[in-house]
Amino acid sequence: AGISVKYDDADNKRPGFKFADYELKGVPVRLVMGGRDLENGTVEVMRRDTLEKETRPVEGIVEYVEQLLKDIQTNIFEKAKAYRDSRIYECDNYEEFKEKVKDGGFFICPWDGTAETEAKIKEDTQATIRCIPFNVEQTPGVDMVSGKPSTKRVIIARSY
Repeated sequence: AGISVKYDDADNKRPGFKFADYELKGVPVRLVMGGRDLENGTVEVMRRDTLEKETRPVEGIVEYVEQLLKDIQTNIFEKAKAYRDSRIYECDNYEEFKEKVKDGGFFICPWDGTAETEAKIKEDTQATIRCIPFNVEQTPGVDMVSGKPSTKRVIIARSY
């Protein structure tokens, strides 16, 4: 099915150590089979994104894991997108921007399009222009730094 699998049968490590180790490595799904599971034809499935565990029959496990990986990817993407969107702010005042940028986030600000303005922002705040966003209405305004007319809004942020 094209799913990469690591079979860990090392006897010199306890299960808890193995679980923690693979969690740190970012393994999205953990399948655990003990003696009773082998007898019963079941497997314990653990999702890394929600930390939910469930016992499933071995039959059909490939299809289940394929769908589970898709669900995990969607869940992680939506969570990251919601976090990003909650950290986007509009700002037209330079003094306010200089204070708020210290706490991180993405700031949609008017820009006059000059390298001098961009350099001043970087010098004062260590923040840089990241991009001209497609999904933001590009209304004319006034650059918050230079006071010159602005034809576009840009996203400004600091890197860490």
